[in-house]
Amino acid sequence: MHKHTQKSLVAAALALMSASASAGVNFDAIGPHEYNLPAGGFEPFNVFVQYASVSDDDKAYDADGDKIDGPGTRTLVGISKYVRFWTPGWAPKIGLAYEILVPTIGVRDKAAGTQTSGIGDPLTGFAVWYKPNENATLGFQSFVHIPVGGEVSDTNWKSNTSFFWDFRLPAKFGFTGDAGYLYQTERVSGFKPGLSWFTNDRFGLRVSEHVEPFIGFDAEYQDGNDGAPHSWTIDGGVGVMFHTFKNQSITVRYSTTLDAVSRVENDSLNVRYIYSW
Repeated sequence: MHKHTQKSLVAAALALMSASASAGVNFDAIGPHEYNLPAGGFEPFNVFVQYASVSDDDKAYDADGDKIDGPGTRTLVGISKYVRFWTPGWAPKIGLAYEILVPTIGVRDKAAGTQTSGIGDPLTGFAVWYKPNENATLGFQSFVHIPVGGEVSDTNWKSNTSFFWDFRLPAKFGFTGDAGYLYQTERVSGFKPGLSWFTNDRFGLRVSEHVEPFIGFDAEYQDGNDGAPHSWTIDGGVGVMFHTFKNQSITVRYSTTLDAVSRVENDSLNVRYIYSW
């Protein structure tokens, strides 16, 4: 693996977490350097990512934006992801990635002492990007959610598409993010969720070789449909990315809702582990 490739990708793999699996925003699993990808011409390589999230759903926001009691559940999500990176021979300045993600989801009713859990709907898709210079990355990604999961399946197909970017700034600052939409087909129950628009942004400062604190903002708006009202949320969080080894990293982040309408409050602890080879 080229030195530049290893430096860029050890702590950066494309991320995905469905909003249907938690109170958070679609794609809010991303961290610093998420889209700090290498220029074309690198040797193919692989990345494994494990995400984990624990969210307490004790509070919610009603249609007027007032805070009310939530469902009182605890949601646990794990996502295992494999990514293959390569440069096509016909376009050596372009980078490509193909991803397969398998979620596991558990929802605990804390009052009743019961739990529903299982394998969620797997996702698969691709990403393509270009670097106009060594400090900037611009790209596009698209995924499909396949409704073959177990008891926690959403029972519908989803198309998840977004643009992404990364900018390495002076004084060891960095800004990475994405913006896109989530389209869903009708569920088995007959309900068809409205179209969602989302963005995720991370601002980090590399204070040392191994430590990078950051702040994050996530926002999402979902159209009302089939009797369900429109909803939106703005979440904020803080975290630290630990650049542990040349081919590994660990990121820890806390996220909470700053303001929302017709949404469950996000109150979550999120962990990401990346290994590349």
